[in-house]
Amino acid sequence: MVFLALKDGHQAGQTVPHVHIHVVPRKGGDFEKNDEIYDGIDVKEKLDLDRERKDRSMEEMAEEADQYRKLFI
Repeated sequence: MVFLALKDGHQAGQTVPHVHIHVVPRKGGDFEKNDEIYDGIDVKEKLDLDRERKDRSMEEMAEEADQYRKLFI
């Protein structure tokens, strides 16, 4: 199962005028209440994750891709 969230416009919670879509792999029971995913997206957007980001090797990125791939199966 995949969840797509598109925030388009100020009333939808968009903070900067642009278009992007959240693609979030889902599985049953990952949130107690299904709509809690929106709270999770909002929290992540408020964090400065680029500050903590480190360069990764091709091998590390391949391993990460394998982990994400398993979520879509």
